[in-house]
Amino acid sequence: MATVIIPTPLRKFTNNTAKLIINAGNVQDVVNDLSLNFPELKRHLLDENGKIRSFVNVFVGDDDIRDLQQENTSVKEESVISIVPAIAGGVK
Repeated sequence: MATVIIPTPLRKFTNNTAKLIINAGNVQDVVNDLSLNFPELKRHLLDENGKIRSFVNVFVGDDDIRDLQQENTSVKEESVISIVPAIAGGVK
């Protein structure tokens, strides 16, 4: 089962859980599981077409899924999936 790292800004939607263990074959399965078990998280991860939002970065290990097979990127038992939403702001 893969380990999913939930970033601090999204933990309020996962009962303050930082890591989840999910049985999944690919990234889409991971996102579907998260959306099913944490419905409030879904709108932060997926757009109206059910695709991962453009400002949400997903990594399998150190690899950005955009450089791999997107949502179809395989997930192994030892995989660590990191969700990294873009954070707006900065210094003016």
